[in-house]
Amino acid sequence: MDSRRLRLLGAWIVALVLMVSTEADAASQGAAKAAANAASTEPVPGLFLDVTEKDGVHFLHQAPHTTRKYLIETMGSGAALFDCDGDGRLDLYLVNGAPFSDPEPKGSIPQKTGPEYWNRMFHQKADGKFEDVTEKSGLKGVGYGMGVAVADYDNDGHEDVFVTGYGGNRLYHNNGDCTFTDVTEKANVGGSGWSTSAAWVDLDNDGLLDLVVDRYVKWDWEDVYCGEHREGMRGYCHPDVFEAIPMLVYHNDGNGHFTEVSKKLGLDKPAKALGIAIADYDRDGRIDLYIANDSMPEFLFHQKPDGTFEERGLDSGVAVNAEGQTYAGMGVDFSDYDNDGWPDVLVTDLANQRYAIYRNNSDTTFDYVSNLNGLGVITLLHSGWGARFLDYDNDGWKDILIAQGHDLDTIEKQFPNLHYREPMLLARNTGKKFVDVSAISGAVFKDAWVGRGMAIGDIDNDGRVDAVVSTNGGPAHVMHNETQTANHWITLHLTGHKSNRDGIGAVVKLTTPHGSQWVTVTTSSGYLSSSDPRAHFGLGESAMAGSIEIRWPSGIVQTLTNVKGDQQVQVDEPEEKSAAKAATP
Repeated sequence: MDSRRLRLLGAWIVALVLMVSTEADAASQGAAKAAANAASTEPVPGLFLDVTEKDGVHFLHQAPHTTRKYLIETMGSGAALFDCDGDGRLDLYLVNGAPFSDPEPKGSIPQKTGPEYWNRMFHQKADGKFEDVTEKSGLKGVGYGMGVAVADYDNDGHEDVFVTGYGGNRLYHNNGDCTFTDVTEKANVGGSGWSTSAAWVDLDNDGLLDLVVDRYVKWDWEDVYCGEHREGMRGYCHPDVFEAIPMLVYHNDGNGHFTEVSKKLGLDKPAKALGIAIADYDRDGRIDLYIANDSMPEFLFHQKPDGTFEERGLDSGVAVNAEGQTYAGMGVDFSDYDNDGWPDVLVTDLANQRYAIYRNNSDTTFDYVSNLNGLGVITLLHSGWGARFLDYDNDGWKDILIAQGHDLDTIEKQFPNLHYREPMLLARNTGKKFVDVSAISGAVFKDAWVGRGMAIGDIDNDGRVDAVVSTNGGPAHVMHNETQTANHWITLHLTGHKSNRDGIGAVVKLTTPHGSQWVTVTTSSGYLSSSDPRAHFGLGESAMAGSIEIRWPSGIVQTLTNVKGDQQVQVDEPEEKSAAKAATP
């Protein structure tokens, strides 16, 4: 029996005991409390439709599978939603793999050998359909692609594209018309090793976006034998077999050049990083970083007043689960799901580990609350990757959407109750707990995929957040949100002037008579993917936001009052330190 199987079996036993104890604890709270909560936990269906074929998105991810069971075969690639030409419509970029042999020579870097391995750029036309503009765009890519991070790094008003991969990364500068120029060498961001997720974020608040790049493990096509399962088929190695490796951190020098500063900033701690998300978790005005690590403690990098970082995962309570165990951290989101003004953390992992939610206690510590808010029971037997908080029904509470699928293609031979291909998960936030509404939210949630990356954004600008999901060795899926609701909404498109042009890192507080919500502007959360930078809010029954307060990375605080709902609002950063201005629809 190999080490992976032993770990899975042990985790399954622990999880079964925990599930029983959790259910017993819940039952002991009494029927009176259950009755009081009945109304709030009543399932409210969403409606998502798979419109991939209808919208003209034709893509097949390439992930060769070999007898050597190379770890890279399991990982998949990411997706990005962004406006590549400034026409107000989201376009779509999908990262792809590359061929490699069985065995692959040590030291080699796979290269794309034909169109089937190209990364693909889809431009959204005025009629909502997508057209493949890959060749014209210059975004075919090279090598075995993994992740993508999109932002306007030079503040010229055009979104640029950074693509991670095995053996090196690429930065593409947007020419303004959805064509791109490879500026990797000039920018000094090629990197090395096995890069995964990346985040654009202004670490020093100088108005220029810096770049943080996750790397997974030290790995070079070693033919490492890690045992067989009972059918005699070779198994994939556990990440414990490979060494951790530090992230890459690039400071934007302002002239199209970047300088690697991970050691200088204290961000060079060896990791097995797959996901990255940003937020100011202690509200000190400085952005912090959360790193999802695979089978080692998760990292929370707190930024100190001098601009350097200290890793505080264990001290803050976000490094391990409630039992003190590590898990296979993959996707992550860093957002305030309970509307108390303090960013919380969501991390996905493998079956029998339960997805983690850490609730921010507002005192620099967090509580692991998956067993209390319903997510633990919902996710016990599932494996998650791309994940985001989003308000699918615009009721003012952030729900959860997750791309699922195990990493082991042999998992069902070892554990018949687990699955390699899994449907998506939609969990509704009732304000008290999370309720699984997948089964009542459309046929798309009955389709089993090897889900990996996921990007979210309002593709058709109808006020409902949509999603694009990538799969490992399979097609991408465009999920259109057609949830029937009378709830209102507002989407804010921030444009920085003293701050970075995308407003990444800005904290937006929106208030209605029903309470307040907070959003940190970002394109990077989840797994390997990049999402719409616009800040979306559900307003519930309120047709107007009484106030919208924006704390820009520059320190400027801007307040909008009595903003009508059901519209996109363009917001430009003012020059004043404190400003109250009208919004521009």
